[in-house]
Amino acid sequence: MCYLSREESGLMTPLAVPTNAGDTAWLLISAALVLLMAPGLALFYGGLVRSKSVLNMMMMTFGATAAVLVVWVLGGYSIAFGDDVAGGLIGNPMQHFGLSDLVSGTADSWLSVPVILFALFQGLFAVITGALISGAIADRARFGAWMVFVSVWTLVVYAPVAHWVFDFSREGHTGGWLANSVGLIDFAGGTAVEVCSGASALALALVVGRRVGFGRDPMRPHNLTLVMLGAGLLWFGWFGFNAGSALAANHAAGLIFATTLCAGAAGVLGWLAVERVRDGHATSLGAASGMVAGLVAITPSCASVTPIGSLIMGASAGAICAWAIGLKYRLGVDDSLDVVGVHMVGGIVGTLGVGLLGSPLAPTAVAGLLYGGAPTQLGRQAIGVVAVLAYAFVMTFIVGKVIDKTMGFRIDPEHEVSGIDLVVHAETAYDLHATAGARSGPFGH
Repeated sequence: MCYLSREESGLMTPLAVPTNAGDTAWLLISAALVLLMAPGLALFYGGLVRSKSVLNMMMMTFGATAAVLVVWVLGGYSIAFGDDVAGGLIGNPMQHFGLSDLVSGTADSWLSVPVILFALFQGLFAVITGALISGAIADRARFGAWMVFVSVWTLVVYAPVAHWVFDFSREGHTGGWLANSVGLIDFAGGTAVEVCSGASALALALVVGRRVGFGRDPMRPHNLTLVMLGAGLLWFGWFGFNAGSALAANHAAGLIFATTLCAGAAGVLGWLAVERVRDGHATSLGAASGMVAGLVAITPSCASVTPIGSLIMGASAGAICAWAIGLKYRLGVDDSLDVVGVHMVGGIVGTLGVGLLGSPLAPTAVAGLLYGGAPTQLGRQAIGVVAVLAYAFVMTFIVGKVIDKTMGFRIDPEHEVSGIDLVVHAETAYDLHATAGARSGPFGH
């Protein structure tokens, strides 16, 4: 959401502004950039898994894109941005059913862009959030169970959390409790996207269980070239994710572009520094992971910090997340692609960072502790982190358990060992078999 004014209470609310062609063009571009993050994530995750699972991993992202967008249009947007019906907890699930009431454009008075464009822009946030979870259960989940899960999860976990965090009250409309009653500042989704996906990934990994051979067999990425390509597309798309959330082509979007760029770069350096000290060498996987960690941390704080603050935020997240991913082996939790260690931990760093590094000169105009501010905002940020983390974990665990008991969430162990791509999709990512038969001439005769 765009923070365009500050009420005397300190809460951010949108101003009513006329529709603007430039803002609309910028949001159209930004929505396309966020959509590009889905295939970027598919490549990133696909390269991280073993070769026998790459197609399934990519299909989980593409499947989530399709399923989440459908349920978002039918009811997810209404739950997230409909008029509140339960004390700031949930929007009216039928208010915008099918987005039919947004077709005429008569409901556009509170935004400078068409509301139907805003609705689908937010739907793409839901897509990325749901797809991120798949990395925690790589190599071992039934595709049908995953499709059911991500559809239900969008409605009962993501959409309510988006209502809490992104739906601001305005004249004639009551929004969510974290944004309006608590005063949480989460510009583009540190809690709603990152903490929510990370906590959900942790819960689902516990439901599905460990991979066969976890902690014993090598499970290295099969194609780091895909990982680097996917990371580059994610960084590119993240400008739409963060700067697009300004909902306007203005100075705020320009500053957010700068803080997003700086945080991604600093995240690379923070992660590589830890690798160099801990392991003796810097890796391409570390560079890609550090970039993502830095971008995760700047997501909630991109409109609250200066470029210097974004460098500190990104480097801190890169270093902290590089350390955090090792905890899964100590705790025995098989988070296959480190969704918890990067997205949940990075989201916490960035969300709390608003209360520490927030600058009164930035668009949200909040002063963090290091800029002479009171600890009040840091407390608000902490409330948001705890609330979203707890709700996402508990509800995801329940949804996952129900699906596991009714459909079965995990494939058979022998199929997992032989390769999920061939068993589930009847395909393989790479045709490495030699052509049968010898050729005696240029045309095989």
